[in-house]
Amino acid sequence: MIKSALITGITGQDGSYLAEHLLAQGYTVHGLVRRASMFNRSRIDHLRTGGQISPERLVLHYGDLNDLTSLRRLLKQVAPAEIYHLAGQSHVGLSFEIPEVTVQENGMATLGLLEAMRDLDYPVRFYHAASAEIFGAPAAAPQNEATAFNPVNPYGCAKAFATQLCRVYRSAYGVFACSGIAYNHESPRRGENFVTRKITLGAARIKAGRQAVLALGNLAGQRDWGYAPEYVVAMWQALQVATPRDYVLATGKSCSIREFAIAAFAELGLGLKFEGEGVAEVGRRTDTGAVVVQVDPRFFRPAESTHLVGDASLARQELGWAPQVTGAAVARLMAKADFAHEQKVAG
Repeated sequence: MIKSALITGITGQDGSYLAEHLLAQGYTVHGLVRRASMFNRSRIDHLRTGGQISPERLVLHYGDLNDLTSLRRLLKQVAPAEIYHLAGQSHVGLSFEIPEVTVQENGMATLGLLEAMRDLDYPVRFYHAASAEIFGAPAAAPQNEATAFNPVNPYGCAKAFATQLCRVYRSAYGVFACSGIAYNHESPRRGENFVTRKITLGAARIKAGRQAVLALGNLAGQRDWGYAPEYVVAMWQALQVATPRDYVLATGKSCSIREFAIAAFAELGLGLKFEGEGVAEVGRRTDTGAVVVQVDPRFFRPAESTHLVGDASLARQELGWAPQVTGAAVARLMAKADFAHEQKVAG
């Protein structure tokens, strides 16, 4: 029997890779797409054109996380065996600017989906894309599934609320709901407003002579960076086990923004020199050919998560999941892909 899955956020980085993985596993994939005045499907266009995937196996549906009535209808129409809830406002820094939208999309929408699942007349498995931001400023590192929640930004608060809801519905109603507490995972499909893509795209454009300025925020920030295509495999694996539970998804290795930038620029044969604060000389080249990157206070967050590095022992033991591409290797991979695209654009 062919399984069917519904992915909210299918046009995002994780959604596009997950769609590829599920299609390769033989699934029929349904994706929830928000209607907008302009199409934003570039990450999945290769799946919809070329004739390799039939239209019956990849079906897109217009919908909105805030329109619960239409979501209920969609669940009854599609009758998915698995739901992967990846949609929502995903930018941590932006969550300070639009906290209500962030909480509505990441918190209340998850509650709405859980409630809708309770009304279905058949069992469905539910994956919730949680985040390491639920730990915020943890007392110790690395963090695991037992680490206390301590979010320090609206995004983390919303994800903590949704993660706890999954636990409540799992224990109170027997819903098969699990949360993947994913640490930062990147790829060439990452949005340009995320610092990792900003760095690698900046490096590629500077190398190509199409950009002269690169301004960054807190260079000392440490993150546990992995590779997105590996993380979507864990999402799928989490719904194949007999008993639902939460899993930390992480590499267990820490890398600073400074180290990430150095690796990205080095991949393209560019040296970096970091100087003071201010933007007067951002992006200028030194006499030695190194690119100067300066700290711009505008890109600091009101509150910063501290030392987020995860312990994915449980996922390794129960799912057999072991990420291979980490930190600087992710930076090099992304920079190479971005520069190849810049060369293609230049003709």
